[in-house]
Parts: sequence; C-alpha cells; structure tokens
Amino acid sequence: MTEMMNSGVELMFAGMSIVFLFLTMLVVAINIMSSLVQRFFPDAPIIGATATVSSGIDKSVIAAITAAVHQYRSKYK
Repeated sequence: MTEMMNSGVELMFAGMSIVFLFLTMLVVAINIMSSLVQRFFPDAPIIGATATVSSGIDKSVIAAITAAVHQYRSKYK
C-alpha cells in the first residue's frame, strides 16, 4: 500500500512539474511575441479623430446627455 502511495505522489509531482514548466514557457513565449509585435508594428497615432466625432453631434444633445447622467448619478449614488 505504501509503495502505491509513493508512486502516486511521484506521479503527481511529475505531472504538476510538467504543467508548471509548460505554463512558464507559454508566458515567456507570449511576452516575446508581444514585444516583437510592438517593436515592428507600432500603433500609429490617430490624428483628428476626436474632432470628427464631436463635430457631428449637436451641443444641445451633449448638454442633455450630461444632465441626464448627472441626475442619474445623484439619484443612485
């Protein structure tokens, strides 16, 4: 009985070690790929996107939405 317990514990530690090593290698690989993508394909800054979006909305609509959000937040604090 003790021999079976010992072999079970050894098998458990072997399995846990393999899973731990695989997950560690996976994290390292993801970090390397992330740094490579950021180096070779940097995000280009978006120029004028906020001016285009906000210019199409009427200022009275923005004021009404702001007032509604303020009223909701003060009521359900």
